[in-house]
Parts: sequence; C-alpha cells; structure tokens
Amino acid sequence: MINFLAAFAWIFDPEHWEGPGGIPVRVLQHLGVTGLTVLIACLIAIPLGLLIGHTGKGRELAVVITGSLRALPTLGLLSLLALITLGWGFSSTSLVPAITALVVLAVPPVLAGAYGGVEAIDRQTVDAARAVGMNEWQILGKVEIPLALPLMIGGVRSAVLQTIATATVVAFLTNGPGLGRYILDGLPVRDYAQMLAGSIIIIVLALLLEGVFSLLQRAVVPRGVQATQARVDETRAHGGGVDDRSASPDPALAVAETKMQTAAHRIE
Repeated sequence: MINFLAAFAWIFDPEHWEGPGGIPVRVLQHLGVTGLTVLIACLIAIPLGLLIGHTGKGRELAVVITGSLRALPTLGLLSLLALITLGWGFSSTSLVPAITALVVLAVPPVLAGAYGGVEAIDRQTVDAARAVGMNEWQILGKVEIPLALPLMIGGVRSAVLQTIATATVVAFLTNGPGLGRYILDGLPVRDYAQMLAGSIIIIVLALLLEGVFSLLQRAVVPRGVQATQARVDETRAHGGGVDDRSASPDPALAVAETKMQTAAHRIE
C-alpha cells in the first residue's frame, strides 16, 4: 500500500511532467512506437487476411503461422533480432530490431481478425451479391469488408493492447523511448515508486485504448446487422409469442452469429 501511495505521489509530482523525460513525452513516445508497430502489422496482415478469407485458400497455413508467432517469447525474439541487425550495421540503440519484433507479435491477431471476419460472413450473403452481378472486387469492398469490419477492428484492438504492454521491453535492449524507461531507470537505483508509477501509467493507457477500440468496434457494425440483432434479442427476451416463427431466429442468422462468435474467440 505504501508503494502504491509513493507511486501515485511520483506520478502527480509536477517535476515529472516537464522536460524530455516527463510523463507526456514518454507517453507520446510509447504511443508512437505502438502506432508504428500496429500500422506496419496492418499493412502486412489485413490484405493477406482478406485474401485468405475471400478465397478460402491458405487458411490452415495461416492458423499455424498465427499460432506459432503468438508462442514466441518477446524478449528472446527481441534479443535475437538485435544480434542479427547488429551484423547488418545497425547500432545497438537502433529501434529496428524492437519494431521488427513487435510487428511479428502484432501480426497474428490482425491476421486472425481479417480472415476470421470475412470467413464468418454467411455464404448466402456472398452468393446473393454474385447473383446481382457484383464482381469479386465489388463483393470484397461492398459486402465482405463492411460486414467483417467489427472483427477486423477487434483484431487491431488485440494487437494494440499487446503492443502497448510489450513495448516496455524496447527500453531494456535499446535504451529506447517510451514508458519502459521509468522501469529501466528505476531498477538500478531501486526506485520502486518510479518503476511502479511507470507500470500504472501503462495500465491506464491500455485501459483507455481498450475503451476507445471497444466503442469503435461497436460503431462500425452495419445498421442492418444492428437492427436484425435487436429484433432477435427482443424476441428472445419475450420468450416466444403468438407466432412461433417470429419467436425463432432465422437459421441463417443463427449460423452467422455462431461463426462470428467463433472468429471473435480466435482473435482473443
């Protein structure tokens, strides 16, 4: 309890909000590393995930790759890439190995969200789009991406939270920027208040981003899906009605819901 009080006192000390090592600067640095990492991961994983989800080819390989990458230890991967990039001429303080390691760890949830979101769409919806004359690009852009967007945002959310947490290790190998500096700088001098304060700031930052992405994920759900889900929830809440058919959800909708839930669990 005393350590927590000391940590909050450290955080609210005006001296720690000024200068190049102040909390605002460190937070912006941490967000910069996270944003760059997730951006690169999205540029790699989203097109690949959409291709896999749309064509159905390579799904098994994608599952194996995402599972394998998630099992990699962050600090070990970062150390290995640091040694490799040193041989390529990068300095020991370069952010290249750190960003590369974080991208490797951020790709799996984004990839799973992209192909899982497209895969969860009811095939009858895609077939109906083909029946009205849409080509494959139109189906992808006007049908699959809008319907898959909530799960895609969910994948990005998982990548952001994972990167926010693991970006602290950047400071340990590269003396790099970010909130991990507070933990690294406090460790040699046993400044536990500073170390705990850095951890608290990271937790608060992660919770704020979690809330933002949760709201965004709800906001991108298509209105038609929201209306259909609302009718189903209302029917279930009433526990039946005069017409048995109205009390039972559409079988196609039930299948789609099951697929969406399965895909969402795969992202987590």
